[in-house]
Amino acid sequence: MDNKLKKILSELQCELVAERNLVNPEAVSWLQYDILSLLRIKAYLPKELSKHLGISKSKLSKNLAGLHTLGYISQKPDLLDRREMITDLTEKGQKFLTETDNKHNELLVDAQASLTNEEQQLFAQLSEKFVSELRERRLSNGTK
Repeated sequence: MDNKLKKILSELQCELVAERNLVNPEAVSWLQYDILSLLRIKAYLPKELSKHLGISKSKLSKNLAGLHTLGYISQKPDLLDRREMITDLTEKGQKFLTETDNKHNELLVDAQASLTNEEQQLFAQLSEKFVSELRERRLSNGTK
């Protein structure tokens, strides 16, 4: 069973990465995706983004520069403190998130078509358990 589980976990990871690459041709990182997702809610100052994401300002700055280069975000001076830059999602950034949402919906439809209701519930339950374990282990090791 160990070899079968190892094989299927590897195949699942490969398939999910391949699916992600279809909708992410510009190789937006997971952190950049998290930034865009926050900006979908509202515009933020960099210090607010840094706090929400639990990352250093320098790491945030590097990722914001990449998103700016892609045209996914815009930055303009804050009206209250012109030294601060308000970061917002551009139309291109919103389109990227919408296309990603559409791809997630396609995966949902595929899962619903290939699994019975009971299998879907079991898959969700087991996946949630495994994701929690991975996240807990990663966070307890201090890596992100």
